[in-house]
Amino acid sequence: MEDEVDRLVAAWRRERPDLDVEPLEVLSRVSRLARHLDRARRLVFSEHSLEPWEFDVLTSLRRAGAPYQLSPGQLLTQTLVTSGTMTNRIDRLAKKGLVERLPDPSDRRGVLVRLTAEGQERADQALAGLLAQERAILAELSRAQRGELAGLLRQLTAPFDNVPS
Repeated sequence: MEDEVDRLVAAWRRERPDLDVEPLEVLSRVSRLARHLDRARRLVFSEHSLEPWEFDVLTSLRRAGAPYQLSPGQLLTQTLVTSGTMTNRIDRLAKKGLVERLPDPSDRRGVLVRLTAEGQERADQALAGLLAQERAILAELSRAQRGELAGLLRQLTAPFDNVPS
């Protein structure tokens, strides 16, 4: 089965036979897949009236476990945004009733961001929808192939994820 990347690689091999274009065979497919996944995710999130960034914040809180709260600094670490961006996101989510700000009992000046019942419900529903969508995307691969692919991708992404801040 030929895909768009095969055509792109063949054209570059024809036009630039002096270059080794083999990396395109893997990374162009990863890049194209990322765009397809982004579209699929946005569709799932919109079905739950969420933006991708809202899903990221809500699920960060949900994964924290009961009582589903984190400090803004912990949310920054998990979502990789600036503090100003996070403040804006928390404000917007609080206005929608999906999170609430509480005083941090261990720091008089600090706050904690807690998932509301509505926020938890929305995060749980969106996650279930996302997983169904992603299962469908991976349906052509066997369990062993999915495991192998996950391991190979981990090997490629780990150096980026483990860079000291």
